[in-house]
Amino acid sequence: MADKLSLLYNGNTFEYPVLQGSEGEHAVDVSTLRKDTGLVTLDYGYLNTGSTQSKITFVDGEKGILRYRGYAIEDLATSATFPEVAWLLIHGELPTEQEVVHFRKLLTENALIHENLLSFFREVPPNAHPMGILASVMNALGLFNTKFYDDEQTGSEQFNITAASLISKIRTVAAFSYKASIGEPFVYPEADRSYCSNFLNMMFSSRTRHYEPHPVMEKILNALLIIHADHEQNCSTSTVRMVGSSGASLYASICAGVCALWGPRHGGANQAVLETLLDIQKSGMTVEQVIERAKSKTDPYRLSGFGHRVYKSYDPRARVLKSLLNELLDCGEHVHDPLLDIAIELEDKVLKDDYFIERKLYPNVDFYSGIFYRAMGIPTDMLTVMFAIGRLPGWIAHWKEMHDDKNTKINRPRQLYIGEPARKFVPRYARG
Repeated sequence: MADKLSLLYNGNTFEYPVLQGSEGEHAVDVSTLRKDTGLVTLDYGYLNTGSTQSKITFVDGEKGILRYRGYAIEDLATSATFPEVAWLLIHGELPTEQEVVHFRKLLTENALIHENLLSFFREVPPNAHPMGILASVMNALGLFNTKFYDDEQTGSEQFNITAASLISKIRTVAAFSYKASIGEPFVYPEADRSYCSNFLNMMFSSRTRHYEPHPVMEKILNALLIIHADHEQNCSTSTVRMVGSSGASLYASICAGVCALWGPRHGGANQAVLETLLDIQKSGMTVEQVIERAKSKTDPYRLSGFGHRVYKSYDPRARVLKSLLNELLDCGEHVHDPLLDIAIELEDKVLKDDYFIERKLYPNVDFYSGIFYRAMGIPTDMLTVMFAIGRLPGWIAHWKEMHDDKNTKINRPRQLYIGEPARKFVPRYARG
């Protein structure tokens, strides 16, 4: 007999099925709780609430495991390309050679954005945040593609084109927003370049400078995009699914995801790490002094880059980046950055400190990602945009999974009202 959870309430017993996931996780299905008892669950931040069943990504925070469709993030980040991983997330299987060629063709054919959108980049204020530009343009792209993914197009080539178009155009939009902010002419994508090489070329080439990405930088960017590609039901992914549950288009849902990622508690974490390292450098404090300050109960100082809401061991994504550290240092492109020296020393000492060990505060993905992007020349205000480029395939995969699931209902969380009880209306003249 299947496991069930019994709930005793008001002298009555109610039973709810316990479901088991493919990795041994368990969940209680309380879909009928309110109907049965009149109760709703109260779970701030949804820390204990499963909003859906998904086949896309598995995370085990206790063991430090991250898998996309069953494949370890360590293997994908070091052995696959970002477009391959995008296909895997969206379609469920690694692409065949024929599918790789076809998807690459779609990415190349859909890299350009409509010329009418170029005026937007030229008119937007130079100090506009790149994430604001990205959200606006990603939503506007839908105005130029009226063939939205609907029931008749499930699994169709039109959806493949739409997905490839978004994945290809987001890097063009990101590079164009950067060029507009510094007043340089746009550099258009080139058909014979890889996904990552194309982006770096659009960012850093100009009429007076030919930029050829170093293979190591291209490799590191590929790994960064892959490790950011998905992370289960995080804030932005859940936002994409919630907006999509209303029947909103893929473009509108992605725009909402970008806006959610923009928040400093989510996509802005790697920028916070860089700012922390810069503060350490400017203050003149030693790493030991910084650590003691972070441990103080009376000092509000926070050491960014350590600890994670999900991971209670070493973040596997941070482990991937750390494995690429020597290649970054040895590639010849790396301009000596004192922040990297501070980061290496800081991690070494934190991992030996009982305070951090007991609290399971290990380095997270943001600890090194900002440093790596900085080494490439990516400006600090573009770091969240880089996160969005990587996360886009995951958003598309979740939107598609949500759309194809016959059990999907419009998301409508309940609440516990704690405001004023019913009271009589008081006319304006009688109000005290």
